[in-house]
Amino acid sequence: MPVLIVGAGPAGSTAAYHLAKAGIDVTVLEKTAFPREKVCGDGLTPRAVRELQLLGLPHPESAGWRRNKGLRLIAGGRQLELPWPELGDFPGYGLIRTRLGFDEALARHAQAAGATVLEHHSVTTVLRDDAGRVTGVRAGLLDAAGRKTGETRDFHADVVLAADGNSTRAALSAGIAKRDDRPLGVAVRTYFSSPRHEDDWMEGWLELPDKAGNPLPGYGWVFGVGDGTSNVGLGILNSSKSFGRLDYKQVLRDWTAGMPAEWGFTEANQVGQIRGAALPMGFNRTPHYSPGLLLLGDAGGMVSPFNGEGISYAMESARYAAGVIADAYAAGPRLFDGTLAGYAGLIRGKWGSHFTLGSVFAQLIGRPAVMKLALRTGMPVPVLMRFVVRMLANLTDEGGRGFEDRVIHLLERLAPPASNQTGGVAAAGKVPAPTIGKC
Repeated sequence: MPVLIVGAGPAGSTAAYHLAKAGIDVTVLEKTAFPREKVCGDGLTPRAVRELQLLGLPHPESAGWRRNKGLRLIAGGRQLELPWPELGDFPGYGLIRTRLGFDEALARHAQAAGATVLEHHSVTTVLRDDAGRVTGVRAGLLDAAGRKTGETRDFHADVVLAADGNSTRAALSAGIAKRDDRPLGVAVRTYFSSPRHEDDWMEGWLELPDKAGNPLPGYGWVFGVGDGTSNVGLGILNSSKSFGRLDYKQVLRDWTAGMPAEWGFTEANQVGQIRGAALPMGFNRTPHYSPGLLLLGDAGGMVSPFNGEGISYAMESARYAAGVIADAYAAGPRLFDGTLAGYAGLIRGKWGSHFTLGSVFAQLIGRPAVMKLALRTGMPVPVLMRFVVRMLANLTDEGGRGFEDRVIHLLERLAPPASNQTGGVAAAGKVPAPTIGKC
């Protein structure tokens, strides 16, 4: 089989769709079975909605896709409602969709395009040839209940895409470890039956105090799902001295306990457990290309240090990877791996500077005095907060001439791109530059 994808999350299914539409034989191995739950805020910014549009995936409200107008920010006794900006490159709305339904919708959409999706296949290791090039994977077969059967199956491919999340076994088995010089986040969330389930805004609480009353580097959220429940959670960065010392589930309980009783964020109304997950940020696993293997989404640490957003970058990386692979097949066997190597440079050029700025931002807000000053000076100035939201959400028109676009682009030009390479991998500038379109 020409292309093999490990993981059927947003990155894996998006890549599978674009590859199948390009006429490339593609198989996705997913260790669980749909529908399956993932820890997430369930919020899709306009950046992620754009990827849905490029997939041609319908997202009507009648099917559980709830539209929202923008961000409602709460801090310092103030509340600001900031609509999503009107841009040419992005839609003017966001979405709320539970991962329970979102991931399955993407996987079935890829299948409808011609991709093969095999559930209950748990990849344990990559396979290599004598030269060390990745040529496939070995998967353990699970039964209908998700238990190991003891059986394994080897899959061979021209190229393997690791889209198996933060704990990626594919990358680890290839010897690609996490980097300690990049930010890391932790998110916890649960659902509550609540009259706020039809809120039209994605709500962010910018003040989460620790036990000493100092603000933690992160934010809490309240997202109305539209099905009678609200997704309520928080994300914390590791730039605080208290990182790793707090019981984040208890921080969530304490935070919601102080909310108005009529919202229903109580233990009696809680739907499911409080669940947590790590947020791999700022290219914290590299290189993104090694011979025969590409890392997508969370497997390559493609979560923004600014706001913890990962779905949009996962889907975008998948689209870019599919374009590079299509170019590699067009280039022919002699230039195949050289063209694939261009993926790392492409991803670095797209987000390297943005992630560098995000890493600086993460360090700054880890200082309580800086966090307090930022909230005290920023919240009273809506025009400043609109700029901040655009910066954090990475929402600018590529060729935009507006003042905010120009300032953000200037800041990113001044920031050195976060590296996604390590020694031994071909530099992107030494291989044929693939032509990437909107697949």
